[in-house]
Amino acid sequence: MDKRTTPEGQGAGVANAPRKSRLRLRLRVEKVSWRDLVVSVGPVIVITVIAVGAVLHFARPAPPHSITITAGPRGSMLWNFADRYRQILVRDGITLNVRESEGSVENLQRLVDPAQQADVGFVQGGLAAMPEVKDKVKDLVSLGSVFYEPLSIFYYGKPMMLLSQLRGKRVSIGSEGSGARELALALLKANGIDGKNTKLYDLEGGEAAQALEQHRIDAAFLMGDTATRESMRELLHKPGIRLYDFVQADAYAGRLRYLTKLALPEGALDFGKNLPSRTIQRVAPTVELIARPDLHPALSDLLIGAAREVHGRATMNQRAGEFPAPLEHEYRISDDAARYYKSGKGLVYRYLPFWLASLVDRIGLLLLPIVVVLIPGLRLAPVVYGWLIKTRIYRRYGELMALERAALSNPAAEVRAELLRRLDTIERTVIALKMPRSFAEQLYVLRQHIDFVRGHLTQPAEHPGPGGGQSEPPRSP
Repeated sequence: MDKRTTPEGQGAGVANAPRKSRLRLRLRVEKVSWRDLVVSVGPVIVITVIAVGAVLHFARPAPPHSITITAGPRGSMLWNFADRYRQILVRDGITLNVRESEGSVENLQRLVDPAQQADVGFVQGGLAAMPEVKDKVKDLVSLGSVFYEPLSIFYYGKPMMLLSQLRGKRVSIGSEGSGARELALALLKANGIDGKNTKLYDLEGGEAAQALEQHRIDAAFLMGDTATRESMRELLHKPGIRLYDFVQADAYAGRLRYLTKLALPEGALDFGKNLPSRTIQRVAPTVELIARPDLHPALSDLLIGAAREVHGRATMNQRAGEFPAPLEHEYRISDDAARYYKSGKGLVYRYLPFWLASLVDRIGLLLLPIVVVLIPGLRLAPVVYGWLIKTRIYRRYGELMALERAALSNPAAEVRAELLRRLDTIERTVIALKMPRSFAEQLYVLRQHIDFVRGHLTQPAEHPGPGGGQSEPPRSP
């Protein structure tokens, strides 16, 4: 009985199967020319590693889980906006630290100072020309304008047509470092008014309103929290106090490009008493969301999304959906913000949770060099490997041709013996070549040609073969 049909024979066959498999694998590995394999695949691996390193070096890292916004005094309009941003960003696992400040001026000073902890902040238009920041703001970027901050000028006395009529009077322009003060100084300067020909006071909000009511000042520049609907209505209820109508609003907006003309409709402050009694023209800078240039694109998207949720509704000064908007004034719109306004969030951030989208985004960056470099390179590697193997075979043919030419010159016996030794060396080198089975046919044809040349070297010199000692070489099967 055949042992292979017995249980013992079958068991032995099963036991020997892994051993045979390992033997076949070993034979295949031994036939591989590792030198040629390294030359073929090595450059592809090296280039891929360099490409991955370049991607990791130049691509942005994963977005941080915490950023800082510089806003305004606690409880102010700017601080409240920032706090609403904080509540929105926490949904995606991002902590927004809200820093109090004196307002737009201090916010801008923090953003241009690398030592200050601030990634983004609210900045009123018209502040980039301040001497202390003028040369530093060029690196900052805007995520877009988020709302208008109208300027309201209240004055006491007869109707006033031009701002130049404030020359020589007592004018409150806001506290030191406030955005209202910087805008007031710019407007007064455009009318030839400064501290030399006019008394300027650093009064703010309620203090300025009280001084105006008591006739201790003649006019007050009010913005933001100091010019709410309630405070404006209360001032206009006082006898003799008027709201300045910017009849030259178009000209001001044309010269100071960060300003926009805004209309306060008749009755907007008080329907019952029809305040104001006619439409009043005002000018307003926009407040922009300014960021440092290294803000992560994913966080830029989240902040603009939060701004849309907070500032997108209609108010007395804006239409629904008007803000945020990529209005470029003194700061260039960041590339990430421009992309967001044009096409929205990135694809992965649009459909996946923020943490997962961030991970997928990073994996995609790492896969890019693999797809672009590694896969095409590995497909090309077998071609290069085959070319290297053929080159080694062709090199032996070159040596054979040289030996054959030497044999045709009827060399002396000593020279013929040396040529035979060189031929034996070539044959041993060919036998030792490691190459895949697909090249076996070419290898054996080469060995037949080696025997053909050996025949020339071993035949007597005085009896050359027909045709000068050359006979028909063996043909490959």
